[in-house]
This record gives sequence, structure tokens and C-alpha cells, in this order.
Amino acid sequence: MADPRGFITTPRETAERRPVEERVNDWNEVYPGGAGRALLPIISEQAGRCMDCGIPFCHSGCPLGNLIPEWNDLVWREEWDEALDRLHATNNFPEFTGRLCPAPCETACVVGINRDAVTIKNVEVSIIDKGWEDRQVKPEPPEWLTGKTVAVVGSGPAGLATAQQLTRAGHTVAVYERDDKIGGLLRYGIPEFKMEKKQVDRRVDQMIREGTVFRTGVRVGETLTGSQLRDRYDAVVLAIGSTVRRDLPAPGREFTGIHQAMEFLPQANRVALGEDATRDGSDQITAEGKDVVIIGGGDTGADCLGTSIRQKAKSITSLEIMAQPGEDRPDHQPWPTYPMTYRVASAHEEGGDRVYAVSTKEFVGDDDGHVSGLRLSEVEMKDGKFEEVPGSEKVIPAQLVLFAMGFTGPEPEGVVEQLGVELDDRGNVKRDKAYMSSVPGVFVAGDAGRGQSLIVWAIAEGRSAAAGVDAYLSGSTNLPRPVGPNDRPLTA
Repeated sequence: MADPRGFITTPRETAERRPVEERVNDWNEVYPGGAGRALLPIISEQAGRCMDCGIPFCHSGCPLGNLIPEWNDLVWREEWDEALDRLHATNNFPEFTGRLCPAPCETACVVGINRDAVTIKNVEVSIIDKGWEDRQVKPEPPEWLTGKTVAVVGSGPAGLATAQQLTRAGHTVAVYERDDKIGGLLRYGIPEFKMEKKQVDRRVDQMIREGTVFRTGVRVGETLTGSQLRDRYDAVVLAIGSTVRRDLPAPGREFTGIHQAMEFLPQANRVALGEDATRDGSDQITAEGKDVVIIGGGDTGADCLGTSIRQKAKSITSLEIMAQPGEDRPDHQPWPTYPMTYRVASAHEEGGDRVYAVSTKEFVGDDDGHVSGLRLSEVEMKDGKFEEVPGSEKVIPAQLVLFAMGFTGPEPEGVVEQLGVELDDRGNVKRDKAYMSSVPGVFVAGDAGRGQSLIVWAIAEGRSAAAGVDAYLSGSTNLPRPVGPNDRPLTA
């Protein structure tokens, strides 16, 4: 156990972010010197708040099964190298989860029953950032090769975790990515101010040194067909994500200036890194000088908000159909479940208006066919459905509208159709207990099989799918399998 009275005597503390007036003028991480370095002065005491409780429910909150009390204790004792070993024992990419995961482990923390939970996510990112800084994160190539080959389609967190596990097990792994760089949404969906892309680049470099092969700019299903993959490789893993975007077919949807978040964010990320916004030379979608409306109040909406602020939007309004949640855990979402509470991301500190309990009735346009506003009405939940509040209709200005409403499943055309894998009722790829699809030798990891989920679940699924592939190719496996394909988060 760390400090036996730490959870009583030490208050919860987080690192201070850079001043808003400074950080909105650049694309660097919002923490000075990066999250891990900003946390170092306080993190040992924060790790000492861990109770090392008899039944660590944080393990239940985390699908990776992270050994949280162990590395909390090691950080409190300043035994950083050992903490790094324990962290990597269950998580291939803690620098990703330490920045991007909403930390269901913390809402399941036993201290959090009647006090502020341990800053588990901050301890995690401190360990890995210090590990990189001290050059303790090194390639782990296999001792011998099996002679078996695997193709992983998609280079998001699920695909990368699958590939790293299988490469280290001795299989020859090639990762296919349709974009020009590796990382999937980690690279093109997450803004620099939230996670600088050097975090992705150095993991990719580590994996190359371990033996993983990366092939970018390959549109599997077009330039390379599903049957060609099956002919070339002993196993195929689909880690193609859930990329079919939710739309809003309200009147006026045809006006120009209405875009999906994943049309807007990748272009901004490219420009932030000094690259061309688009590969075909078309104009960038930009918020500069515009009234921006973001429909959707989740993490992607916050990413659009922070990006629009840095592009110098005239005004920004974020819309959410649900009522504003409270500050405290609702009674119907008791500990240790993940509660719907009012959360403030770094982008929310920087500006913009958050409007709850409203529904878009119509997109208003100008004479040139460009969106100029949204007609809204307030709504309230009655008998399980939203009803408009009479007399609440109003029009707000908007020259740029961004949809951040999530995704419904993998793209059914292309490689999914070519491989002939079965889909479930929700449009996700069916898989068995070993993560194998209905087609022998074709496996599925991440959102393509689970549906839209969290990064921590994607990495857990990648590790678990790798165990299924290894057993299929080798007859048995020693690789960990932290979650099953039908496991779900704790719910009330």
C-alpha cells in the first residue's frame, strides 16, 4: 500500500493547464511541456491517495485490467521503471489512454464512494511520459518467427494493439491504412492540443523496430481486394472502426457549409502540422470569421470547439438534445458505474456556448444556397421521448455547421462485403468468442465489431483479438485476453 492515510490527508489535485489566452494561439498540448511533465511535481502524492483496497473496483472499470494499485504504489515510492513495467503489462499504449480515455477506472475508484477519486489517469500518463523521456520504452522484437503471416486492416488503437501483440508473438504482420499516415482517428480525429502526434509517431517507430510492416495509402476493398488479402495472408484482422457517420436529415440539409466533424477535424490537423489541408487541392473547411454551430456534446464536439477557437471563429455554439447533467452522480447511476455528469474539457474553458435540451428543426440558407442559421426549439423528455416546448422556437446564426453525433457502424461496402462476413442487427461484424468472424481466418477487433466505443476498449479488444489469432495460427496462445467480444461496461 502507498500512504495509508493519503486518501484522507491529501486532497485530489490535477496539473494546471497553460493560460487560455496563450494556448488558443497555438496547437500544442494544453499542459506546459506536455501532460506527464506538468504532473511530475504533484503526482507522487496523488498516487499515494490510492487505498490499495481489498477489492480494487478500478480493475472492473478498466477493460484492460490495468494493475492500478500496483503502479500507484510504485510511483509513490519513486520506483518509476518498475511502475512502467507494470503499466505496460496490460496496456500497449498508455500515452494514448492517459490523454484520451474518459477514465471509467476513476468513477469505479473505491475512494470515490465518498471522496474525490484517485487521479488514476494522471498517474498513468506521468509514468509513460517519464518512461519515454528516460528512454526506458524500447522495442521488444520476437526471439523467433513462426512463419505465419497476418494482415491487419486499419491502424487505429485496436489495429495497432493487435499488430504489436502478434508481432511480439513471432508472426509477420502487415498493417494496411487507407490514409497517408498511420494512426487512424488518433492522427486525424484528435487535435494536436489534446494529443500531439509525436505520441503516435514514436509508437509506430517502436513497432517498425519490432518488425511490424506498415503500408499506407492502400484502400483495402479497392486497390487491394478482400480475396487478395485472404490469398496472401494466413489470417486477416479487420480493425476498420465504426466510420458510418450519423446525419441529421432536417429540412435544408442540402445547403453548403454543413459538414461532418470528421470532414473538418482531419483538415485542421494537417494544417496544424504544416501540411496541406487536403490531398486533392480543394479548399479547407475553416471556422475563421464564422458563426459556428456544433451539433453533439461529446468529446468530438469538444474537439471541434477547440479547433474552431484556434481558427478564430466569430462565435461558437454547441447543441445537445439531452438536458444539462448535474455536477453530482445521479441516483440511478450509482458507484461504480460510469455516471453522466457535467464535465468541462479544456476546450470548454476556452470559449463558446453550450446549449442543452434543444432540437434542430430546420437549416436556414441564404440566396446563394449556403447555410445561414438553424431553427431550434427547446425539448423536454416525456414518456421516454422528446417533445417540443411550445413557443420556444428561435433561429441562431450559423455559416458553418458541424455534426459531432457519433457513428453507427463499419462501412458495409468494400472489404466487408468482399470477405462475405456476417453482420449483426446493428450493422457490426459478428464474431465468436475468439474474435473470429463467420469467415474462418478473418477476425474483427475494435469498433467494427463492438460498435462505437472508447479507446480503452479498442486497445483491450486488440489485445484479445490477437490472442484469438495466435491460437488459430499456433494451436494455443499465451497472449492475454482481457475482454470477451460481448463484455460491456458496468451499468446500473
